[in-house]
Amino acid sequence: MKLGFVTDSTCDIPQFLIEQHELEVVPCILAMDGKEYVDGKDITREEFYKRLPSLQTQPTTAAPSIGDFSARYDSLLTRGCDHILSIHAAGALTSILNIARQTAGDFPERVTCVDSTSLSLGLGFQVLAAAEAAELGRQAALDAIKSAHQHLHVFAALDTMEYLKRSGRVPATVAMLGSLLSIKPLIELANGEVKAISAVRTTGQANQRMSKFLLGGGSLERLAILHTGAEGRAREFLNQLMQKSSQSVPRDILMVNVTTVIGTHVGPNGLGFAAVRSG
Repeated sequence: MKLGFVTDSTCDIPQFLIEQHELEVVPCILAMDGKEYVDGKDITREEFYKRLPSLQTQPTTAAPSIGDFSARYDSLLTRGCDHILSIHAAGALTSILNIARQTAGDFPERVTCVDSTSLSLGLGFQVLAAAEAAELGRQAALDAIKSAHQHLHVFAALDTMEYLKRSGRVPATVAMLGSLLSIKPLIELANGEVKAISAVRTTGQANQRMSKFLLGGGSLERLAILHTGAEGRAREFLNQLMQKSSQSVPRDILMVNVTTVIGTHVGPNGLGFAAVRSG
């Protein structure tokens, strides 16, 4: 059985891996200053994060259309795929998965939609795990997604909670942290829910907490350092991480400037990671 894979642009999978695994990535839409941008095409991430703090109105985001998904499914089936796994951002946080499922109804028994319950490389690592297991068949790919999901951790230390508060995508108890003076909250994304796990006063303390978590729970199978227009901070964090331990971290670590449609909700100058621990 030949499998095809569809995901959305919140996956943050680097282009070389998209090409390597022949993934179809359906772009989301960013609306900013009265203009619409196709995520990943019409505006660079670097330009977006430079402009974001000075915008008078917060950008908004929109999911791909049914037509966008239908075109990708049609393309894969025409190219000889027997079945498609369509793996997407957390259904509790976005309508992307629901639109994919609506579209899949037009392709009975040909498309299976999967809720990653995550974002960025939390989603992307599940997609990659499935693609790597594709030659073993659909069930093996689904099992690989399940295994990656069970061992997945997505954390972030935000520079401010203001953008998440505006987005309405976090509980009031989490958003309230943003009103505390000089507090930088650490949040976790787990099973489609944003949770506050700690609060510190400096970026150095935030980096220390994240580093301690990464190195204290066993070896890592996959790791991505995530940032929102804060490459310097991300590289400093990675250097510190490697100095503390080179044995429990994977060899190929991804460094990702998070895509615009996520960044608009979390704000600039944030740092985080997506990690899959060894099973």
